[in-house]
Amino acid sequence: MMAQSRRALEYAALPTNGADAERMTRPASEEPRRTATDSLEPGATILFTGDSVTDSGRREDTRGHLGLGYVRAVAESPQAMAATIVNTGISGDRIGDLEQRWQADVLDHHADVVSILIGINDTWRRYDNNDETSVAQFEDGYCRLLDAVAQAGSQLVLIEPFLLPVSEGQKAWRDDLDPKIEVVRKLAKGYNAILVPADVELTRQTAELGAAALAEDGVHPTELGYERLAELWLDTVVGNRPYTTSAGIPWRGTH
Repeated sequence: MMAQSRRALEYAALPTNGADAERMTRPASEEPRRTATDSLEPGATILFTGDSVTDSGRREDTRGHLGLGYVRAVAESPQAMAATIVNTGISGDRIGDLEQRWQADVLDHHADVVSILIGINDTWRRYDNNDETSVAQFEDGYCRLLDAVAQAGSQLVLIEPFLLPVSEGQKAWRDDLDPKIEVVRKLAKGYNAILVPADVELTRQTAELGAAALAEDGVHPTELGYERLAELWLDTVVGNRPYTTSAGIPWRGTH
């Protein structure tokens, strides 16, 4: 049996709370499965892909096509300055769009680290265009992407899709997005990926800063929002920063 098939069987056997799960309610004794990476060393290639939050104008960016968001902030950080950073995010992408371009935009780069942020458009299109991506469709598509990367041997980093509601209407999106976030958490565990808890941490920060300070429309980060997302990515992937969920549960990776 191929390695990625074993991983798929492993994640499929993991317990899940389903659509009614509380956000990040993990037993205090259980830590998320996280693999430390030293792949931000000189010469390593770190590839970021996803939707507009990753894209951030990268196709119009003449300075390396990194965009003006969290990818550039990571690239310009001391931890990553000697690595090669690639951004293949495309605005508006959903899981199915990402799958269609996976070979050319991800696998063909042979990256040491592949970081994925996808999911908010799979929710958004349900509410603005009556075009739903079911949880099963999202999970199946995501699994196919991860199988291919796992087979290639790249370290996986999965970023939770996030929503910082700035209106009453957006709060209803949680009904669709939360189960998809649970899928990302489950896949991160099953595929031995590093999980960046963006929804948990950015939501926590809105209590102090307000949602609009981090994402004016609830989805696309402001300059401050991108800064905080980049800090979170670096702290989670190459650091050792503890997190506490809304339930007071510690979230810490180990090296």
